[in-house]
Amino acid sequence: LIFLRHHIDDGLKYEYLTVENPLELWQNLNDRFEHLKAVVLPKALNDWSSLRFQDFKRVSEYNYTLFKIVSQLKMCGEVITDDMLLEKTYRTFHASNVLLQQQYRLYEFKKYRELIGSLLIAEQSNELLLQNHENRPTGSADLPEVNATSSHFGARERGRGRGRGRGRDSGRNQNFLGPRNNNSMKWQNPDTEQRQKWRNPGQSSNDEQTQNRKGNCNRCGMQGHWYRTYRTAKHWVDLYQTSLK
Repeated sequence: LIFLRHHIDDGLKYEYLTVENPLELWQNLNDRFEHLKAVVLPKALNDWSSLRFQDFKRVSEYNYTLFKIVSQLKMCGEVITDDMLLEKTYRTFHASNVLLQQQYRLYEFKKYRELIGSLLIAEQSNELLLQNHENRPTGSADLPEVNATSSHFGARERGRGRGRGRGRDSGRNQNFLGPRNNNSMKWQNPDTEQRQKWRNPGQSSNDEQTQNRKGNCNRCGMQGHWYRTYRTAKHWVDLYQTSLK
């Protein structure tokens, strides 16, 4: 009697407060609420027929609603088996997940809890994949610096050089800038460069000093290069001579 009165609704405690026999209290409650089965059953059957797995965003929400309806059906005397629960879930998959539904059928689950456990694991894995994709979408990784790479390999190629071509390129570039900068006018003969490679570290650069004392250029009047190797355009030479005057 204490147990029944503890769990009974507050609105019914005062109505059955004078009833001291537990059996009599139970019968009175049964007589009063027995008609609710006729009210709850039609609604529960309608909810069961309209329940679809594809209407829920999460598996836990579907599972909660499913067992809420099943408990009402069982209270009204309806029998719900695991095969009915499995078939209800399989048939209400979304149309785009037909292949996924067939794969779950191939597992031949015997109990509904096995199916719902697999669905929960798959849902958690998909959420992790989506979260990783949102944190770093495809193609968001930093690309290597093409300019830096090209300049690095270009510097290595220029540093290596091959034969006389290196001397010609170096001399051409320095002669082009000759009239603007006196320091860059010093052209180096390729033959002199080859001789310097085989020269002892302590030996003085006599060839270079001799080259610098050859005299003035017949075209621009400056020292350090030959007229026949001079490649600057004539109008630049005229401007340079005018600036000297």
